[in-house]
Amino acid sequence: MSQFTRRALMGAVFAVTLAGGAAFADQPTIKIGVSISTTGQGAALGIPEKNTLDIVSHEIGGAKLEIIQLDDAGDPTNATTNARRLVGEDKVDLLIGSAVTPATMAVAGVAFEAGVPHFALSPMPFQPGREKWTFVMPQPVPLMAKGLWEDMKAKGVKSVGIIGFSDSWGDLWVKEFKASAEPMGLKMVADERYARADTSVAGQVLKLVAARPDAVLVGASGTAAALPVISFRERGFAGPIYQTHGAVTHAFIGIAGKAAEGVIFTAGPVVAAAAQADGALTKAPGVAYTAAYEAKYGPKSVTQFGAHMNDVFEALKRIVPVALKTAEPGTPEFRDALRRAAESEKEIAASQAVYNWTPTNHYGVDDRGRVLITVKNGDWAIAK
Repeated sequence: MSQFTRRALMGAVFAVTLAGGAAFADQPTIKIGVSISTTGQGAALGIPEKNTLDIVSHEIGGAKLEIIQLDDAGDPTNATTNARRLVGEDKVDLLIGSAVTPATMAVAGVAFEAGVPHFALSPMPFQPGREKWTFVMPQPVPLMAKGLWEDMKAKGVKSVGIIGFSDSWGDLWVKEFKASAEPMGLKMVADERYARADTSVAGQVLKLVAARPDAVLVGASGTAAALPVISFRERGFAGPIYQTHGAVTHAFIGIAGKAAEGVIFTAGPVVAAAAQADGALTKAPGVAYTAAYEAKYGPKSVTQFGAHMNDVFEALKRIVPVALKTAEPGTPEFRDALRRAAESEKEIAASQAVYNWTPTNHYGVDDRGRVLITVKNGDWAIAK
């Protein structure tokens, strides 16, 4: 190789290196603020969400994702503080969180005030006029409840006793029962509550058993949802027990033990990803997420809570490239572009649902986001 050729080649390599460095330096960065419950009563939900952040892509549409994650311990005050810090100090382009409904509502409040897109990881009610910036990943309570009511009717259930959290999650289920179960002919004969941190529900369960319901609905989430199930079985209640999608974790089965057998849950499809029909749009994302998560955290480690976090990033794969066409990250214009893209993109397939958000519907899911499961021999099974 001649000296001239060698110099020309070295010059070309140097030029490419400079160009690559310049391209890397020019790569836009999207800041994502996350407030979830990695400690406290919501930890069984929040830890899988935190773990999922380690396996999602940190680059979308040519933009680098900078993720700032904080723990709110499931406390609304902490969640508010976290969200304000993420928006005010870290200048994030979007918010994600939280793991439990009360804290999620707190983050939503900050998102609305600041005009920052927010992807909620827990179902939450929208206050009229304040839904503009929050998009909910979990399925809405009416959709999930429908499957439970239909199963109750099929089993000949007429009366139902409810025991739920003494907060907004418990309120949601009592309100939904009155709104959609009672018109179907189901009657609520008792409504008992307990705090997420309670260690006994003996008094509440005794009152419910005395009301002689045909079935019981537990409006709770995480491992705390196991407490009433254990108590009901200890007192000989033989009727069907129903749980919400907030309780679908293997940790629940581990705590409830044999008492969990036969309990019926409404859930998102990721818990039975491989069992779905090949044509289901949620199958491929669910199988892919399950494989990636279990490769890192072990067999049977997948939860629908971690899947909700995964699905935020599945949605961002569709939303971010659209927003980048009209605005730069770090600006109010980009935040608004993200919101508008979320409302305009259709049939966003993810592991837990197929999303079709609109300006008037920030849940945007349908029956493709729900299955009924039960506990059989210490593991999940599709409820027949």
